[in-house]
Amino acid sequence: MTFLRLLFRNRLAGLGAVILGIIIILVTITPLLPLPDPNATATANRFLRPFSEGHLLGTDHLGRDILARLLYGTRISLAIGLVSAFFAALFGSAIGIIAGYFGGRIDNVIMRLIDMLMAFPYILLALAIVAALGPGLMNALIAVAAVNVPFFARNIRGITVSLAGREFIDAARLAGLGHTRIILSELLPNVLPVIVIGISTTVGWMILETAGLSFLGLGSQPPNADLGSMLGEARAALITAPHTSIIPGIMIFLIVMSINLLGDGVRDALDPRLKSGALTRPRATTRVDRKGPVPQADQKGLLNIQSLETQFHVGPRIYRAVNEVSLHVSAGECLGIIGESGSGKSVTALSVMGLVASPPGVITGGAVRYDGEDLLDASYERLRQKRGNNVAYIFQDPLATLHPLYKIGDQLVEAIQSHNNTSTKEARTKALELLKSVRIPNAPERLDNYPHEMSGGMRQRVGIAMALANDPEVIIADEPTTALDVTVQAQILTLLDDLRRERGLAIIFITHDFGVVAQLCDRVAVMYAGRIVEEGQTKAVLDAPAHPYTKRLIACVPELGGGRRELAAIPGLPPVVDRLPEGCAFAARCDKAQDACHRGYIPLNGHAPRAVRCLFPEEVV
Repeated sequence: MTFLRLLFRNRLAGLGAVILGIIIILVTITPLLPLPDPNATATANRFLRPFSEGHLLGTDHLGRDILARLLYGTRISLAIGLVSAFFAALFGSAIGIIAGYFGGRIDNVIMRLIDMLMAFPYILLALAIVAALGPGLMNALIAVAAVNVPFFARNIRGITVSLAGREFIDAARLAGLGHTRIILSELLPNVLPVIVIGISTTVGWMILETAGLSFLGLGSQPPNADLGSMLGEARAALITAPHTSIIPGIMIFLIVMSINLLGDGVRDALDPRLKSGALTRPRATTRVDRKGPVPQADQKGLLNIQSLETQFHVGPRIYRAVNEVSLHVSAGECLGIIGESGSGKSVTALSVMGLVASPPGVITGGAVRYDGEDLLDASYERLRQKRGNNVAYIFQDPLATLHPLYKIGDQLVEAIQSHNNTSTKEARTKALELLKSVRIPNAPERLDNYPHEMSGGMRQRVGIAMALANDPEVIIADEPTTALDVTVQAQILTLLDDLRRERGLAIIFITHDFGVVAQLCDRVAVMYAGRIVEEGQTKAVLDAPAHPYTKRLIACVPELGGGRRELAAIPGLPPVVDRLPEGCAFAARCDKAQDACHRGYIPLNGHAPRAVRCLFPEEVV
């Protein structure tokens, strides 16, 4: 049922499944229908028009009933397409798996033979095979299957090569399994979805190839007919009796199109990313569907997040990634957001400018006010103007966010010109100044570098330069130093701090490192299971954490010098946000939890400079 639900999320695939299902049902019950003999000739009734008495779709040049021949011919065409696809997949996949698994000389010899076959056009190779074997439906099937073997062999071989070097294959060899056992029990289950997808997307093409051979008289032989031979017989009467050609042509169109649409749906449904909506075309902005009243505007800071709620709707499950989060940041201030992975930090940041993918993301409550304007009510054009221009992002992995095929200078120029009407020369001059401002050595030469030609630290500096390209007032930095070594991390943090002081930037810095918070942030907000559990001045929170979760997080930070101490760890795991427990989400992992912690809503008590969401907080001296 899950497969069908995922399949029918693609409406075109669902349409293809319905059309193909109707066709299959019709041809299955064809022997039971009151149809005339499809091969019975009646020359006195030649070329009767559709809806003639006794002949719903008319007759052909020999007076044979077109409806009967159409249904019986469709049976043959579908059968030939499915059987040829099965054998092409069987032999092609076997060849690909053997070549990819054994590699070396075996792979080289097999793939060179496959390359020789692929050097010939499909239809010409099929014609040559049929010419050698002789006309006939069975020989056409062999020809169509043979010319499609290279397609499966090359695709499956590529996947097998990547799998053959994986650790689970090495483990199977170390366990003493033979080659046959490894191929059947380890490799085949991993490539089977790809084989199924290949079959579903090539059946339509094989039906067309078979129809082409029959059209030329090399496939189905009289008196039996398939769709291709019906077209071939009707081509002489295309002008005088066009229905004899149009009707089988429409059937071929419906079959091939429905199979192709269904094949796309099968491909998507077998991809696990579809379950999260990742394969659905995302909206330009996050969908906003606020259930409750919009919070009243206040004047807290330049960027003010008020009771924000962001959810992911995946089928019947609702993941509450962000729950009533309220934060603000002022010009020249740096706010740190810290917490374990999955606590909702990045989703909160992406929700600000509507960058959470929809589907499956939905903003269901709260407000995000920039300079008093609620961004959740803004149109796409208005939001697009503010993205990068007023609020900019620095992402965690610059190698993934920078385009690999464009030079650094071109990408900076594009970022500038998307918000400013400047010439390319002016934009390139500003791009050079930006690289110098983030202290990239040899900046003029770096403009012509591709991202892969730069180190991780240099790419991160380019990411910062791109964020600064349009002089934004707010920068949201989503763990920009996680993948960097300690020395480069310190340089990036110092650079951000200097830029903040020089330009008066408001920075929201997302991290899971209290060392970074201590060095850079004025205030810190601690998140757990989508909620803020503690907020306050950085020094106050680090010196005397009030929430047990914050205290445990700080205890997990290793200390250098000052004697040895045991490295602490928080037992258990954070709760799954689609099944949040009642009461305090941290209660199951907290050594101070009491019965009251498991009941009812627990508010965030207090206000600046200290707020905590706990019934039994740590004593703050």
